[in-house]
Amino acid sequence: MKNSTFLKAVAISALLATPVAAQVAEPASEAAPAAAAAPAEAQVETAVAVDPTSVVGNVLATPELSTLAQAVKAAELVDDLSQPGPFTVFAPNNDAFARLGAGTVQQLMQPNAKAQLSGLVNYFVVPGKLTQADVVAAIEAGGGKAEVKTVQGSTLTATLDAGIVKLTDSQGNATYITKPDVQASNGVVHVVNGIVVPAQG
Repeated sequence: MKNSTFLKAVAISALLATPVAAQVAEPASEAAPAAAAAPAEAQVETAVAVDPTSVVGNVLATPELSTLAQAVKAAELVDDLSQPGPFTVFAPNNDAFARLGAGTVQQLMQPNAKAQLSGLVNYFVVPGKLTQADVVAAIEAGGGKAEVKTVQGSTLTATLDAGIVKLTDSQGNATYITKPDVQASNGVVHVVNGIVVPAQG
């Protein structure tokens, strides 16, 4: 993954026009039902042979992550996320994408938005394998919060909200882990219910 292709936050901020409060749901015991995926014409198929036990294999095979799966394909990151890693993926569910402004997902899936989409997807990925217990331990060791640096280069701040891990970006967008510790051969996937955005700069 090359930093030169990463999203500039000013560009994504224009696309993510929906107010922050509308982009994230409060934590729930189960993830909400899957929202409608992007139109068929926006989907990008991949010829890469994917290990179904890898982090990307898990994403591609999980119905509630079908929009993220399309984004990973459109950004041509399937091969990157198939590497040995390990990786920690904070995977937004379909409802998280559905809460973005009307047409935002479809716009991000277009070929001319590939760099923006790549940066957004890479912001959901952290180098190394961090289980939920690892994140909680880091929060406690940090006096109530911990910063994790993403593959995209910006950081996420992890805190606990009523015992649930909450991730917040520099602009105040937040997301909660709703399904932790989906183990993979090259890391771990945590399903989350909101979209976070890379820092400006």
